[in-house]
Parts: sequence; C-alpha cells; structure tokens
Amino acid sequence: MSCFTPLPRGTETVPANGAVEGSLPACRQAWHIGGMTMPIAYFNGEWIPHDQLRLPIDDLGFLLGATIVERMRTFQAKVFRLEDHLERLRHSLQIVGWDAERLVPQVAAATVELLRRNATLIAPGDDWNLVIFVTPGRTPDAAQPTVCVHGYPLPFADWADKFQTGVETVVVDVRQVPENCWPSELKCRSRLHYYLADQQAAAKAPGARALVLDQDGYVGEATTANIVAHFPGSGLVTPPQEKVLHGVSQQVLFELADGLKIPHARRDLTPAELATADEVFLTSTSVCMLPVVCIDGQTVGQGRPGPIYQRLLAAWGKQVGTDIPAQAERFSRRES
Repeated sequence: MSCFTPLPRGTETVPANGAVEGSLPACRQAWHIGGMTMPIAYFNGEWIPHDQLRLPIDDLGFLLGATIVERMRTFQAKVFRLEDHLERLRHSLQIVGWDAERLVPQVAAATVELLRRNATLIAPGDDWNLVIFVTPGRTPDAAQPTVCVHGYPLPFADWADKFQTGVETVVVDVRQVPENCWPSELKCRSRLHYYLADQQAAAKAPGARALVLDQDGYVGEATTANIVAHFPGSGLVTPPQEKVLHGVSQQVLFELADGLKIPHARRDLTPAELATADEVFLTSTSVCMLPVVCIDGQTVGQGRPGPIYQRLLAAWGKQVGTDIPAQAERFSRRES
C-alpha cells in the first residue's frame, strides 16, 4: 500500500516563498505501487502520480491550445537558472493577462518541492527535465487556471551522440508566426507550425531539424531551439531578440562568450549568409548546445564540431560542474 496521500484541491503544500525546511520521509518522496516507483507531480494543489496527470477535454489549454509553458533542467539535481525561467514565465503570463503575481510564486514553490519529493528517484550524476504549464482552465478569464509542475529523467538517448556527430538542419517553407498573431517573446504550446516544419524537414532529410524563417525571410529559429552562427572576425551572431523567443540557454552562451572574449551580436541573418558561417549551434534547455554540421545538404565548416563550439561547451560544463557530453552518454543507457 502506498504511504502517499493526495492533498485536497487548493491546499497549500509549500511556503509561498519556496523555502523548504527539513526533509520528507522516504515514503513521501515518491508514489510506490508494488515494486514500481512512479514520479509524482503537482497538479492544481495536489501531489499525484505522474501517470495520473489528466487535462479535461473542456480545458481551454486543450480546446484552444491556450497554454503557457516553461521547460527547465537540473544540473547536479538543482534547477538551472530557475529565476530566469520564472521571469520568462511571468512575462508570458502578463502578455495573456493572467494573474502572474499569484501564479509565479505558486509554481516556484511547487518546483522546489517537486525535486524534494522525487529526490530518491534521481540517480547520482543524473538530471531531470522539469516542466511548468498553466492554462486558463475552463473559462477565458483564467479565474480557475490549471497549474501543473512535473518532471522526468532527461531523455539523453535522443541527443547523446549529437555532441560528437552534430545535427543536420533543413530550411523549410513554414514560417514563424507573425507578430500580429502573438509576440515572439510569448512561450506557449500553440506550436502547430513547429510540428508542420518538422514534418517537412523529415520528408526532406530523415533525422534533420527544421530551420524556420521569419515572415521577411530572415533566419528565425529551429523548432524548440535558438540558432547561433559564428563568423571569423565578427564572432557569434543570432537573430534580433525582438524576432525570436528569448532563450535562457542562448543567454548563458553569450555570458560564456564574454568570459572567453568571443564577440557576439544580434542582427538579421539571411539563409545564404548562414550557409557561410564557419560554425553554427542550436541552444535549448535540455541539450544546452549542439553543433550544426549541415544545412540543406551543404556542409557547415569542416562538417564536424568546431573549436568555438568545443570551447563554449567546455566552459558551460565547468560552470555547472558537469561533463555535459559524458553525462549524456552515460545516462543514454538507463535501465528501464
């Protein structure tokens, strides 16, 4: 029998400021069913087994795709750049007019508690993805929003080899959503254009990532990742911030570049100019950064991870105290 008891809906389970004292008994840190151990998740004030998460079919997050989201990861079982992600979440909530002042402290506290409750499931040296999502619930005014924080082991097997082999990308016909639909700084799950872009990329080159242009034909983003190019003499270049989603990982990359005296700038990039870069990277929360070795069948640089990439990735690993490629390789072979 499980020793875990779900809390009543709406019950506060952690301090509003996210402070956590003491520790839970081992039996409170995960949901035990027979010999299996299931991660637990926060859902509308309750702590429930991860596999019991359900979104009602009349929730506007399902009906309209009205869902604000943040994806984070841990390093050494601690959330990386939590405050940056929470600030981006706050901004997204403000854009859609939901109660950011109430919701952000709620999910901040739940994120801290989620790691504490699942601590026994995180193997030494391993790390997790953490996901926050908020919907307006059943009414457009978000009077009773749906709030969820959940997590799971990072699926390193999806990209562990890419640190060495690199990633292929394809420029697709699908374009970025125009600003008069929703602003680029809004991080949401209304991403059908990404789905269509990836479908087109897969049809052109199996295993390739889609590269999406903006409405004016300039380089925008890869699906779920920012794109950064390196040019000899001018350094790192990425699209203007007002045209793409602000990437927390991209910001980390620029900070590391400052420490390594690598110049960087934000400006428009044409696909033709991108093709002349000596190195190109994708940055996103889970993978940190991956090298792009091919765009539309044309080799980037020497067709393998370059020296700027290697320097930046090593600096990232030093900052977080983790050999990032080695960790991915080690935990790409987890026992099920």
